[in-house]
Amino acid sequence: MARITGIGGVFLRSQDSKALAKWYADHLGLTLTDFGGATFLWSDEVPAGTGMTTWSSFPANTTYFADGPQAAMINYRVDDLDELLAQLRAAGVQIVKGPDADDTGKFAWIMDPDENKLELWEPKAEEGTGA
Repeated sequence: MARITGIGGVFLRSQDSKALAKWYADHLGLTLTDFGGATFLWSDEVPAGTGMTTWSSFPANTTYFADGPQAAMINYRVDDLDELLAQLRAAGVQIVKGPDADDTGKFAWIMDPDENKLELWEPKAEEGTGA
C-alpha cells in the first residue's frame, strides 16, 4: 500500500501573507526564499539524531489549540528554546506558556500576528550524540 512518508509542507492562510512571512523571518529566524516561503532539509536537524515529525489529530473541543476557529497548530523544532523565548519576549511577542519539559525535550507556546497558537519544541539530544 502506498503511504505518506512525512510532512511535505505547512501552509498558512493570512489576510497579509507577506507581513506574516516577514514576522516569521524576523522573530523565528525563517530564511525566506524567492517564492516567499522557507525550505527545511532533514540535514538541518538540530540536535543531530532527533529528526522526526509528529502527526496527530485532536478532538474538536481540545483546549490545546488557541480559542477561536484555529483548525491546526504547527509545532516548530527550534535549536535553543530559552534563547528564542528571550528574543521573542524582548520583541513583545505573546508567550502563552512555557518552557515546559518532558522526556522528548522542551516546549513553549506563542501566538503569531494572525492569532495562531504555535508550539515551539527543542528536541532532547540523544545520548552519545554530543549535542
